[in-house]
Amino acid sequence: MLTFTALGPFQAWADGAPLDLGGQRQRAVLARLLVAGGRAVPVNTLIDELWPGAPPAQALSTIQGYVSRLRRALEPDRAPREEARVLVSAPPGYALRAAAEQVDAWRFESLVKSEGDPGRVWAAMDTALGLWRGPALAEFGELSWAATEAGRLEELRLIAVERRAGAGLALGRATSLVADLEAHASAYPLREEAWRLLATALYGLGRQGDALAALRRARSVWRDELGLDLSAGLQRLEADMLAQRLEFPAPEEQAPAEMSAAAPDTAPLRVVVADDQALVRAGVRAMLDAEPGVTVVGEATNGEEAIALVAETGPDVVLLDIQMPHLDGLAAARRILSENRPPKVIMMTTFGSDENLYAALRAGVSGFILKTSAPEQFLAAIRAASAGDALIDPTITTRLIAAFAGRVDPASPPALAGLADSQLDVLKLVARGLTNRQIGQTLALPEEEVAIMVKSLLEHLGLFDRAQLVMAAYESGFVTPGEKTSFSSL
Repeated sequence: MLTFTALGPFQAWADGAPLDLGGQRQRAVLARLLVAGGRAVPVNTLIDELWPGAPPAQALSTIQGYVSRLRRALEPDRAPREEARVLVSAPPGYALRAAAEQVDAWRFESLVKSEGDPGRVWAAMDTALGLWRGPALAEFGELSWAATEAGRLEELRLIAVERRAGAGLALGRATSLVADLEAHASAYPLREEAWRLLATALYGLGRQGDALAALRRARSVWRDELGLDLSAGLQRLEADMLAQRLEFPAPEEQAPAEMSAAAPDTAPLRVVVADDQALVRAGVRAMLDAEPGVTVVGEATNGEEAIALVAETGPDVVLLDIQMPHLDGLAAARRILSENRPPKVIMMTTFGSDENLYAALRAGVSGFILKTSAPEQFLAAIRAASAGDALIDPTITTRLIAAFAGRVDPASPPALAGLADSQLDVLKLVARGLTNRQIGQTLALPEEEVAIMVKSLLEHLGLFDRAQLVMAAYESGFVTPGEKTSFSSL
């Protein structure tokens, strides 16, 4: 089966094997047709959007050559005179013919629009968020059409996060949602729904003071950033909390039988635990078994077993020890992440092998966690990874910078070419470990604007998460240990 992935590195697959789509601009032709959602894109539009402002003299023949080579890659068994069925001619241009289930972005958008009872919405949003493997269309971020589509898909991702949380609250799952909602509201402080969900979840747990404090934080942010008070909806929520007029379903484990009947429609996060120490595996399993909505589907004692178990069980997240016999965690992570639709991988470590940690940052894992971390830190890392984000223990990042910063990697972006001064200022602070809020306070920028700039840095450099951004800053020599940070815009 032919499939296409755009929610992360752009790729086409044939029965799970990646296809050679050629160079960057040739790949961009296919990506642009995918963005069109099956509609025809005129050749003139392709030329204008692939070479903004300066198309070459032979642009038309170049596009035709790209299409010809892409057709051979997508339909290698097609006879020379046989009409193409996937990348088709649709005068005055071309179109991509595929079913929604063949394109992750199309399937994602369909899932986000799903309706039904809370159990079905929860399952649909979980599935939708699980399709994300990194920033959408990041490798084409300098092209306006790709940036626009990436922004649209990111907005849909945030809606999916919020719809999942709303369904979870209706199912009595406030306990497992609070940490995720706290992170969501902090990352997107101007989203009304983020604060409504967080305050509602806290109130549902009997934490009325914390719920009202969350709304006070929202009011403070909105006044500072927008000069506005809370929206009418949040003010009504605040009044209802003060008057104790809100009602919530019982926690899921105490839910009535008719609510439990929806359980088959809800998909728990499926986790594989791989560690060569039995005590570690037992401790992690006990921790996860106690958490609603998370299930351990298997354990492995080495990297080879982990790879086989992932292929057998198809988990959402793999907790992988970075040092194991037969095949270490780094090699296993690389092989797992190279498969079509791979699970998220979180590395577990005791600082036994910093060299491997450094390499894994560049391999695109979705997080690092210390084996000695508290249960809530493990759970936060698993949920962040499953939602397409990354959670890396700050102590690990600090140690890595101290041990490896300043080494120049030939694969790192040379001199970070093409970045504006304002982007470089943000990059310096990201490399120092500051949060978006702290960066905003330092540079007198709204936190939401900082988040957008960080996202644009990732897209410009072709990276997937914040940890890789930190490494790029040090590897390129842009930031060095002990350097006093100065800013061009101050």
